Amino acid sequence: MEHTTEQLSGVQVIRERHSVRQYQKGVTIPEAELNELFELAGLAPSSWNLQHWRYLVVQDQANKEKLLPLSFGQQQVVDASVVVIVLGDLQANLVAEEVFAGAPAEIKERMVQQINGAYASNPQVARDEAIRNASLGAMQLMLAAKAKGYDSVPMGGFDPAGVVKEFGIPERYIPVMLLPIGKAQTPGRATERFPLDKIVIRERF
Repeated sequence: MEHTTEQLSGVQVIRERHSVRQYQKGVTIPEAELNELFELAGLAPSSWNLQHWRYLVVQDQANKEKLLPLSFGQQQVVDASVVVIVLGDLQANLVAEEVFAGAPAEIKERMVQQINGAYASNPQVARDEAIRNASLGAMQLMLAAKAKGYDSVPMGGFDPAGVVKEFGIPERYIPVMLLPIGKAQTPGRATERFPLDKIVIRERF
């Protein structure tokens, strides 16, 4: 059953979002709608509100064709309306001053020190936070797309180094996933999910 954006509740969006790998060719997402998707994605939570996600938007067909060999020939990258290269910021601590600019001086100073301390104490923090928080942003983007009548599929099968080189991505950012978005040619199918008694552990193991 098809729903308009107005008909889809939050629960329906979650239940009806499925990974789609076959897209209608030649569908253009209006710029205003695309911007709204990114605005909604930007409301995702992030550690210290550093908003580690960055979205490299690939719409030009020639550039999507360059992604095809870098994603091991997965056709959805050339057929979807847009492919979003979801990036994680490895130096998100550098935006702390900006994030807390409106906070009282003592709070700003405390938070900036806490963030820089965490990043300095363990090199793994930067990578973990970049991937964790960019993934939260990506999930929100997928849900926003579904709510607006579009489909998507998160892709981990690609050549990160090749993508970095081809699209001139600075060392500061790590490619987390590719995210094609568009109109499904073939609907995504619901996949089997584990029952709650297999995924929910109460109190402790």
